[in-house]
Amino acid sequence: MQVEVDRRAEFEALVRAYEKAGGDVSKFLDRRIASIIISGDKVVGLNSVPGVELVPETIENGVYAKMIIKKGTKLSFPVHVCTGYLKREGYQRVIFDIVVEDDAEAHFVAHCVFPRTKQFTHDALMNVTIGKNAKMSYSDEHYHADTGTVNLITVSRVLVESNGLYVNRFTLTKTRVGKMRLDFSVELKERAVADVSAKVKASGEDVVDVHEKIDLVGAESRGIVSTTIVALDRAKARVVNEAYGKGDNAKAHIKCEEITKGTNVEVSTIPVLKVFNEKSELTHEASIGRVNAKQLETLMSKGLDEEEAVELIIKGLLD
Repeated sequence: MQVEVDRRAEFEALVRAYEKAGGDVSKFLDRRIASIIISGDKVVGLNSVPGVELVPETIENGVYAKMIIKKGTKLSFPVHVCTGYLKREGYQRVIFDIVVEDDAEAHFVAHCVFPRTKQFTHDALMNVTIGKNAKMSYSDEHYHADTGTVNLITVSRVLVESNGLYVNRFTLTKTRVGKMRLDFSVELKERAVADVSAKVKASGEDVVDVHEKIDLVGAESRGIVSTTIVALDRAKARVVNEAYGKGDNAKAHIKCEEITKGTNVEVSTIPVLKVFNEKSELTHEASIGRVNAKQLETLMSKGLDEEEAVELIIKGLLD
């Protein structure tokens, strides 16, 4: 890991915060692993490996980074991306352009660490292009301040070319959310596949807005979108899932599960499914309300009280 001397202190502070949140800092120091570490508007750590091109530049209030996985490259280790902010107030803008070229395979592990913030906005845009016969997965986990004052905006625009695969996992379950807008859309070409899921635990005055869209343009394209929201106390959550069937024999399934606990919780789910080709097939399932009564009864029959049983069920949903 190449770290400029004048940025070492900030690198070490961010790494300590990440480690305290439960992350494995050894991945940032392993020269076999491609990684980029961003603190505020600075790149404080950068390491590339053969077959990977990482080109960052400073922009107003943040960082832009081009990440290219070269044609035919199959990485043995994930690409690690860490975005952090150590001040109490401010605004951070990050833009990632990710290209996985034809026949390449890569997994990205991303962590956003905001441990001290009081009034802070993290505004992220990710543009992804996955080439023909290429595979990419992206795991995104967040660690926020316990004050619940982070304003999180995450927008992803994904194009998957023929026979490509895209997997995305977004997780914000260990700390307060604050206010969050997750806006995700994917376009699938012939025989392309997308598997997208989001898990969020909201509490206190947290506000969650999730909008996910899957556009099945190509013949025999496949997609699944799964959203799990646990809303506690006075939290609010709104989920909109969209699927558009356009290609011959295209198929997609949308699943949304929202669990509530608290008298002032407000949650909603809105499915939008449109078929433009009689050979395409779209399905949707949704559940909203308290935890499953049968599961609750089963756990209570084994000696747990209601509170313990509910917590165990919620933990199982979010793991």
